[in-house]
Amino acid sequence: MRGEAAAEVQRHLLDCYLKEQNIVRFISWYYTPMALCFSGHLHPAVTVYDCMDELSAFVGAPPELVEEERRLFKMADIVFAGGASLFESKKEHHPNVHLFPSSIDFDHFAKARGSMADPPDQENIPHPRIGFYGVLDERLDQDLLKNVAELHPDWHLILIGPAVKIDEGTLPRAANLHYLGQKAYTDLPQYLAHWDVAMLPFACNTSTRFISPTKTPEYLAAAKPVVSTPINDVVKPYGELGFVKIAGDAITFARAIGTCLKSEDGNRQSSVDQFLASNSWDKTFDEMWKEIQRHLPPEPHVSHT
Repeated sequence: MRGEAAAEVQRHLLDCYLKEQNIVRFISWYYTPMALCFSGHLHPAVTVYDCMDELSAFVGAPPELVEEERRLFKMADIVFAGGASLFESKKEHHPNVHLFPSSIDFDHFAKARGSMADPPDQENIPHPRIGFYGVLDERLDQDLLKNVAELHPDWHLILIGPAVKIDEGTLPRAANLHYLGQKAYTDLPQYLAHWDVAMLPFACNTSTRFISPTKTPEYLAAAKPVVSTPINDVVKPYGELGFVKIAGDAITFARAIGTCLKSEDGNRQSSVDQFLASNSWDKTFDEMWKEIQRHLPPEPHVSHT
């Protein structure tokens, strides 16, 4: 079921749920403008557009997405932008845009600093290990991975995550490239704990122009050295602060990994931890909620006579 037929079913289910639960005062919180097709008729107390990606730049994005986003901008009371590049882009389209870059569950990822068992599907992979977790899609620089693997056959590149919107068979293959598939969020620190370097091997294209990878602070919380391609929201602030090494091609990317493998900088981690201490999901939500409360109309007075 697709198109208007699917939207009609979703609209009916949503209306039934609100009626059954007797929900009359609520906030509409949108992660994608496409949800307007089944919810645009509602009358929320506040409408929030939480923009985490430039979805229109992704492969397979529906052609109507841009127009639906224009409609959402008109309806929204507040727009939250999930990265500095997105903020700069979206503030031109709405008068009330707020920057909330990727936050972190520090305690969860800091577990990787302790003693954790190496997962069974990783324990037999030799060191040094250079790891990445995330969706494997058009944002992944496959040529860079292939070339780094060829430049250093003694290094082992580990990629965790599902292949989405690309043919898995086209991913580069080599004895030192290891695809371990999708893992549960709860298990990620266990994998991270046994990597020597964490990497962000993103292609620099239209689909990565506005991304702000949540995994950047997660890798840092795990006390791993990090190497990234020059993604805007990684360069600023992480690259400029010296927390992440930035490299734009396979040779410099490999050179940066080699530098990380040779040196440990305890002073750097102290600075990283200070930076991450002010960056939590709880703090992010508290600040978001303050802004939402500014727009919440007072509850109607109910007379008891």
